[in-house]
Amino acid sequence: MPTRGSPDPELVAELSGRADALLADDDAERARRYPGPSSDRQPVHTAYVPADRFSAGTAQQWGEAALRALDAHGPLPGFDESEHRKVRAKLAREPVEDLRIDFEDGYGVRPDEVEDAAAVSSAIALGELLGTDTPPPFTGLRMKSLEPAVRRRGLSTLALFLQTFLEQAPLPAGFRITLPKVSSVRQVQAMVECCTLLESRFGLAGGQLRFEIQIETPQAILGPDGTGLVAPMITAAAGRCAGLHYGTYDYSASLGIAAAFQSMTHPAADHAKAVLQVAAAETGIPVSDGSTNVLPVGDTAAVRDAWQLHAGLVRRSLERGFYQGWDLHPAQLASRYAATFRFFTDGLAAAQARLAAYHDRLETGIADEPATVRALTDYLARGAACGALSEEPVTGTEPTSAIGG
Repeated sequence: MPTRGSPDPELVAELSGRADALLADDDAERARRYPGPSSDRQPVHTAYVPADRFSAGTAQQWGEAALRALDAHGPLPGFDESEHRKVRAKLAREPVEDLRIDFEDGYGVRPDEVEDAAAVSSAIALGELLGTDTPPPFTGLRMKSLEPAVRRRGLSTLALFLQTFLEQAPLPAGFRITLPKVSSVRQVQAMVECCTLLESRFGLAGGQLRFEIQIETPQAILGPDGTGLVAPMITAAAGRCAGLHYGTYDYSASLGIAAAFQSMTHPAADHAKAVLQVAAAETGIPVSDGSTNVLPVGDTAAVRDAWQLHAGLVRRSLERGFYQGWDLHPAQLASRYAATFRFFTDGLAAAQARLAAYHDRLETGIADEPATVRALTDYLARGAACGALSEEPVTGTEPTSAIGG
């Protein structure tokens, strides 16, 4: 018999045994599907470059173009000299974190022989770029979608690109395929089958080819029977989903939103991105915001206005938990990094103080819980990964999920 004030051990054992038996399969499935945030680095942006404009020097050229824009039209509105120095250092050291060779909307529809030639030349150029001293840590290509009109062309380009690249070098760890305009779970399943076949044909390890699912259609958010499809798409990807990317303009246009009001800040965009965020939570799959088509070109006033808009959009995304976005023009790198660096430096002191108080069990005006501590350590680790913070501020914080999405 249990003593007064203590649980009956036999009863507890029976209760636990029954619960364990009933929930064993559920526990295993939940652990498989929701492993928690990834420890992998997530780039702060993806730079999309049309395939016919890509060369081994593209990343460096983007950095140089951004620096020239700062020389011609700077300073960035609202940023001080110390922030400019950090941005310039980043542009010189690692101008592009993630570079995607685009065969889709940015490239358009070309004759087959023209796209074949672009697939070969860009694969060779990527190999040359990766052989330089400071290659982007993440690279890849955006193929055409699996919609019927362009399906064969997209798969042909992917196969030819991989064939050409693998003749000169092994596939880098940061290589990603972007699958655009995904509109059904079956398309994701088909992409998995195609990746499996390509791996077999080219002698790649199983699961080595991973792809980003680009959400650009309302059908990807809400299926014909009224069910959400993003989470089933993640399941269908069978471990190959490397990210969920929101496509601002295709998605907005599909909803009938007038061109003047298509934006990353439209309520429809916020709804779609919230769905992606919830579906990806605790899966380790990063989510990326979209782009702005207001580019920093023209006279100084126009460039500075575009910088200010872009910096504000980057900050807005970061505050909402979207740590990555698209950049379509080299000069956007300046406002991307300036806004990103400020986001992390603004919160550095407070994050360190809250972590110190939590670890030292100090009573303060904020009662942080373990989940928030994880968010604080992730915040510092992300800031260090992109260069916003030095390594010292995150030393000893022991982030539980490092810098993944």
